[in-house]
Amino acid sequence: MEEQNNDNQLNIELSEEVAEGTYSNLAIITHSNTEFVLDFIRVMPGVPKAKVKSRIILTPEHAKRLLRALEDNIEKYEAVNGRIAIQDEQGIPMNFGGPTAQA
Repeated sequence: MEEQNNDNQLNIELSEEVAEGTYSNLAIITHSNTEFVLDFIRVMPGVPKAKVKSRIILTPEHAKRLLRALEDNIEKYEAVNGRIAIQDEQGIPMNFGGPTAQA
């Protein structure tokens, strides 16, 4: 899959594998003086261990551009779909709000 653009624009290629995406329900962000590291993790109910599924490393400038792009997209999303509610974030919910498993 390739996006067609004008002469002054970048052609971006998206493979089928990457286009499928990777689900993540937890992100951990760390930084140094030269880069921001975004680790995307999938936490599963009842499983005490989780693996990083994807790591993205950005320059500080690109991290700020990503922040602005996310803010813009969230604003547009909320204008159409309503405000996104965020539950009180007192740590990572390990039960996902569902019933507790019993053996």
